[in-house]
Amino acid sequence: MRGQCGFDASQLAKSDIDRVAEAHQREIFNNLKLLAEKLYRRNPRELKKSGQPGVEAGLARIFEGRHEWKFPELQGKRGTEAIQLAFREDYTGDRVLAFIAGAGSMLQVAFNDKTEFFVLDDLDPQRLYNAARNVEIAVWKLSNARTPQGELYLLSNEAAGPAVNLSFEREFGKIIGSLDVLSKIIADKDNRMIVKAIQNLATAVFLPIK
Repeated sequence: MRGQCGFDASQLAKSDIDRVAEAHQREIFNNLKLLAEKLYRRNPRELKKSGQPGVEAGLARIFEGRHEWKFPELQGKRGTEAIQLAFREDYTGDRVLAFIAGAGSMLQVAFNDKTEFFVLDDLDPQRLYNAARNVEIAVWKLSNARTPQGELYLLSNEAAGPAVNLSFEREFGKIIGSLDVLSKIIADKDNRMIVKAIQNLATAVFLPIK
């Protein structure tokens, strides 16, 4: 409830950690939306598969609808299962949608499917840590997974003369960094241990977010 002077009574039920979590979550999804835009611009054929008239419409479908990250072409899959669809040879749907919606639903589960946090809400630092590692695996797949013909399933970074434009890596790095920082803050606050995983990205499996 917000009073006449602009005071929001719900803020009384929030700790500093709750506000930090909300700020990190907003930034993470802002980064993810920017990545979706970049992917659609690099892979316009995928946007056509969704039947959207332009990039803005494609982004609105993913980030503004009340869909709970469920889309008909994802065959009932969410999270890392949806991400994997983007790199399956037999998948004929919008691979950008599969990749971004998979990542978005996985991240949302890591935040307990909430967008606002209060004192009694209990985020799990292990979930957030696992989500960060899963994003690392997804980035590796994006940069390396190829069709039997040797073509990347999705184009991301591109050569710019002798250099390589790494704007995708930078945005993914921000997401990974936010998740790692938040997981450490919550673990320290609650005196909890995080079980760390060391994997070779080329053979890594997605970690559970439950």
